[in-house]
Amino acid sequence: MSKRELDGAKIAVVGGGIAGSTIALYLSELGVDVTLFEKGPSLVNGPPICHLHAGGNLYREISDEQCVTLLKESIDLVRFYPNAVDYRPTVVTVPLEDSSSPKDLYRRLEMLKREYALLIEKDSSNKVLGEPSQYYKLYEREEAEALRKRAFKGTPKDFDEWMIPVVKNIDLNRVQFPLIMVQEYGLNLFRLASAASLLLEQKENCQILLNHKVRNVSKLESNGKWSVTTKHEGHIKERNFDFLINAAGFRTGKVDNMLGFKRERFVEFKAAYVTQCDTSDIWPEVVFLGERGTPRGMAQFTPYPDGYFQLHGMTKSITLFEEGLVKSSSLSAYPKLNTKFMDKIERAWKPADVQKRSRLAIEHLAYFIPAFTKAEVVSKPLYGAQQIPGNDDSLRAANVSFEDDDYARCEIVKASSVLSMADSITEKLISLGYIDASLKGKRDFYDMKEIKEESISRYAQALCEQREYPLSLAKRVISSQP
Repeated sequence: MSKRELDGAKIAVVGGGIAGSTIALYLSELGVDVTLFEKGPSLVNGPPICHLHAGGNLYREISDEQCVTLLKESIDLVRFYPNAVDYRPTVVTVPLEDSSSPKDLYRRLEMLKREYALLIEKDSSNKVLGEPSQYYKLYEREEAEALRKRAFKGTPKDFDEWMIPVVKNIDLNRVQFPLIMVQEYGLNLFRLASAASLLLEQKENCQILLNHKVRNVSKLESNGKWSVTTKHEGHIKERNFDFLINAAGFRTGKVDNMLGFKRERFVEFKAAYVTQCDTSDIWPEVVFLGERGTPRGMAQFTPYPDGYFQLHGMTKSITLFEEGLVKSSSLSAYPKLNTKFMDKIERAWKPADVQKRSRLAIEHLAYFIPAFTKAEVVSKPLYGAQQIPGNDDSLRAANVSFEDDDYARCEIVKASSVLSMADSITEKLISLGYIDASLKGKRDFYDMKEIKEESISRYAQALCEQREYPLSLAKRVISSQP
């Protein structure tokens, strides 16, 4: 393959979600000329995000290989977006009626602890989840009862202090022991959107085109370039590019259809619920494992400051939906969601639906945390559609795929995968001569860490206000690594 000229190469990124925005930012850091198209008024506005998935501890059904991939990718994401990370652990519990045991998780936890230590040996900058020896801790019933007697207020500084509000508030008779606390940090959607937006705005070689709906994409026979036609404020414009990155989220299949590319994938509509409960405690995230899609599906309790909590209940009456999972067909690479879900995405939720599902989410968590029955519904849910490539709907770690040499397709399942996708695209661009080979695998972009906290917080709160969510969702429970 002949090398192309480095100068003047133009890259188009369709879609400004977490994948499109991060890849555009990454490539612009490498000096590439990037244009980012986003149909909405702001970047990174998609399915709810609440944690890193550093090891896949919430997914008992996935392979060890996926767990290790998620661990590596989560470490990359912490290093790339340190200002979007909430440095608090996660408590994983197995309900009493669940068919499994906490002991079933030990082998995987030990494997992840070893893998984390190896990653630090390889590069000391990977030490972002605390000490490997303290990757997780087990709490037997006797230890939990002892912690219940401790009086503690303030900012937790170790696992025991984090565990105090958990053991004081959950019904210990509804869970198996030991309880497991793991260094599974939080990831703040609004702060990540803020950091990506602020950094992209500084890049002279990245043009951000918000409120630009892509109407057509085609390959020009005359010069082999990609033609991207958009509509903005009633005006139609065509632009040409050397390389096309399809990061259109659950609409990725629409771009594939425009180009006649076949692709198997699922799309799933999901929601998380925003509630508030009167508490002065600083909580970790708490997960009650359960079989997905059943009435006792996994319950997830994600804390924010000021008594706000984001709730997942992996049942079809809460986070999941009847007919909410759809698959592509031989005639279309774009799985078509039911109109009722598209109405939620593109228009608004009906107030009755918000109340009904939010109250069910509260009841789902209150089964384990009785005092949470007093929680209030405070806003519309966090929601969106998530795509899963291939024909296995349990896939959680995904990477980029390519058509020919100049079309990359990003099918993100979990946020942590974006840097792996950026690496794969970078390798492709190196092979085409668009990027110098010495930049392969680059990670340390220092301006990521130097962006001011005040700026991120202000922009994140503005996004909360624009999207009609409580401003507290722009804050972190803990803002520095222990």
